[in-house]
Amino acid sequence: MPTPPDTPSLVRRLAAMLYDGLLLASVLFVAGIPLAFVPETVRHQLAARLLIRLYLLAVVFLFFAVPWTRGGRTLGMQAWRMRLVAVPGGPLGWGHAARRFAAALLSWACLGLGFVWILVDREGRAWHDRLSGTRMVLEPGKRGGEG
Repeated sequence: MPTPPDTPSLVRRLAAMLYDGLLLASVLFVAGIPLAFVPETVRHQLAARLLIRLYLLAVVFLFFAVPWTRGGRTLGMQAWRMRLVAVPGGPLGWGHAARRFAAALLSWACLGLGFVWILVDREGRAWHDRLSGTRMVLEPGKRGGEG
């Protein structure tokens, strides 16, 4: 099934995810520094464990949602010339970002099937694209041998 020409391939998306994943690991490392100062007796309590997980989930959400809502692309997406837009077009709002983030977690929870769906979807959209009303588009490359 051919996809629209301005739709990035699965390989390009995975490359951008790898790039963003490396950056996210650094962000989580820095975000985790204050957690080292939480006493171990407190850290092992159920409420504290839940708050720590929610804090780290919020950091991950903001890592993606802020660039999505301020230009439609993370650094990995920028490096691989991709942009996220709302369907039928235009910028994303925080509602789109929250739905996309939650749906992407679902796509990963199903062993990545939501991402592989790109290969069979006639528009080249993943589950989280469909569920959030978004679409990934390929930006044109630079001319003259650059990029």
